[in-house]
Parts: sequence; C-alpha cells; structure tokens
Amino acid sequence: MSGRNGTGISADEEVAGRFPRARPLVLAATSGTGKTTIARRLVDGSDRYVFSISATTRPARPGERDGVDYHFLDEDDFERRIEAGEFVEWARVHDRLYGTPLSEIESEAHRGRHVVLDIDVQGARQIKKAIPDAVLIFVLPPSVDIMMVRLKRRGTEAPENIARRLLSALDELKAVPDFDYVVVNDDLDECLAEIRLIMEEGQEPAAPEMDAEDLRAEIARILDSEYGPYVQDER
Repeated sequence: MSGRNGTGISADEEVAGRFPRARPLVLAATSGTGKTTIARRLVDGSDRYVFSISATTRPARPGERDGVDYHFLDEDDFERRIEAGEFVEWARVHDRLYGTPLSEIESEAHRGRHVVLDIDVQGARQIKKAIPDAVLIFVLPPSVDIMMVRLKRRGTEAPENIARRLLSALDELKAVPDFDYVVVNDDLDECLAEIRLIMEEGQEPAAPEMDAEDLRAEIARILDSEYGPYVQDER
C-alpha cells in the first residue's frame, strides 16, 4: 500500500481527490523498451493504478482462478460478447481469443482508478475508438543501441527471434503519431514520473531526442547489416 500523511490520507487518495477523472492508460512500445516493467511499477503499491482482468478462451492453467487471473470463457460466450459490444478491445492470438471487458474499466473508473493496459498498437486503436478519453502513451527506448542491449540481455533469444522483434518494431513505430504522448524509458523512475504527470496533470513530457522515424531508420540499418539472412522472406 502507498504511504499516508499525518491526516491518514494516502498520496494516491490525495491525487484522486484533486484529479478525480479516471481514464484508461494504454501503454505500447517495441520489444526491449521495458513497457511491462513500467506497467507493473505503476500498479505496485498504488491505489490509483490497477490492471484490468482480461477475458480469454484459453483453458485455465494450474493455480489460475476465474475472475482473478482471467475471466475464462468458452468460444461461443466470447463471440456473443463481441457481438454485444462488451469488449473495448479483443484479438485472436494462436487460436485463442483475448479481450478487455468494458465492465472492468467502468467499475475501476467509478473507484477513481486508472486502468493500465499493456497491449499492442492494434488494441490501443480499438480502445481509443471505444473510449475517446483514454490516454495512449507510446514508450520509446533512448536509442536503438540500448534497445538491442536489452533484447540480447535476455540471453535466450535466437538471432531469428531478434530479427522478428525488430521487424515488428518497424511496424509498431509507424503507429506513434496515433498516440497522445511519447515518453522515453532512459531512466525508469523519471519515465514513471513523466507518466504520472501526464495522467494526473496533463503535463507534456520532454520531447525525445530521437523520434520514431529516426528509430525506424536505425532499426532498418541493423536488420540489413546484421540480420539479413533471417529477414529475406519476411520483408
């Protein structure tokens, strides 16, 4: 839980009182940017930011609980809910359906909480269409060199997998103009502070030194120079 001042009111509660309008926060980024870490840090220890519980048609894994880890639905039920407009975004991944129920976002908004959504750019567009006041933030790495270090640091990525991630990054970066804000994850704490200022005070973040098109050009150069054999059939 977050800390409390002498009045017994937490910092998150003070912020919610001054800025009561809760909105979904959509984070998107390329691989090697640290987006998932950012999302977890926003939620951990905060009363103001929460994750939504997604729905899926995949079977529950050992230890997972319905309504806690996911809303587990069968295919027919999921399809019915799509037709009824009950999802703000959904997608089919490896023959399983995944989606974000609108009810999850609405119930948290009534509690004054921002729902944090760590999703891809397609899902971000769907949410913006369904909820126009959702805040879309694209997270950039400080440089392609640092992005590559982060990708290779995992130590388990084969060259062909890195090449696929870089190809995906080329497409994902095209969507940056569709987002409301762009932040750079150079220093994690500073990046988190910028995101909180955007959400609570509407403050514009500092302009990135390298824009999305510059990043795309650098990624394309690395693909051509280092991963050519792995991308010939995919570009």
